Amino acid sequence: MPVAPRRAPIPLLFCALLLFGAVACKKDPAPEGDAAPKPKELPALVVKADTPNLLITWIDEKGDFKVVTKPADVPSSAREKVRIAIADKEVGTGDSVYVTNLNESAPDGSFRLSTLSRAAWEELGASRRAARLEALAPLAPSAPGSPSAPAAAPSAGDAKKLPMSGVQAVIYGAAWCKPCHDAERYLKQRGVNVVKKDIEENEAAAAEMRRKLERAGLGGASIPVIDVMGRILQGFSTAALDRAIEAARSSKAL
Repeated sequence: MPVAPRRAPIPLLFCALLLFGAVACKKDPAPEGDAAPKPKELPALVVKADTPNLLITWIDEKGDFKVVTKPADVPSSAREKVRIAIADKEVGTGDSVYVTNLNESAPDGSFRLSTLSRAAWEELGASRRAARLEALAPLAPSAPGSPSAPAAAPSAGDAKKLPMSGVQAVIYGAAWCKPCHDAERYLKQRGVNVVKKDIEENEAAAAEMRRKLERAGLGGASIPVIDVMGRILQGFSTAALDRAIEAARSSKAL
């Protein structure tokens, strides 16, 4: 006589179904990469208008970054969002930066600082530059050699033809400063030996830059600040660099 198969007790079947359902319905945790990266919150920092070694970066209407040492040197149109750094402190010079509104301050005169990612800060300038280029695009001349076309940097072949007379230049700037990199590239194309000094990462470089500006009778400077054999230049101008290079090569008094 055949024996009927034994059935699992109902309680055991119920528990097995519950366990299967729990495993089947469990959702995998969302990958951390899906979440938007948040800037690392920086520690509290007291900054006032008279704070020593203060570096204030503001953005002009063209999207260029300018660096000054006094809040009064920032134009009223650019005061709502500026970057704050202290030349002799590393905090606020990494992936997260301090920003503030210079039009607002606490009762004790200190500025209300908040944290912003470096990428987001740099994007503020990049978006303005992109908007400006887009607005100018329809007016850009299509024919090469047009009088209004920007001067082209010397080609590699032209650079080889230039005399090598040991001209040296020091560029005081920062990693995020596009004109600083443009100036470095142009000087190297002209056969100039270039030394870069980051004023945000090196307090000695920042102090050295300030001393040179003072001796040259210049103040409230933007970066890059370029020293071509004793001739101090502010900003990136190919024409000004060409004059300084030729003066150095011909041993003219600077």
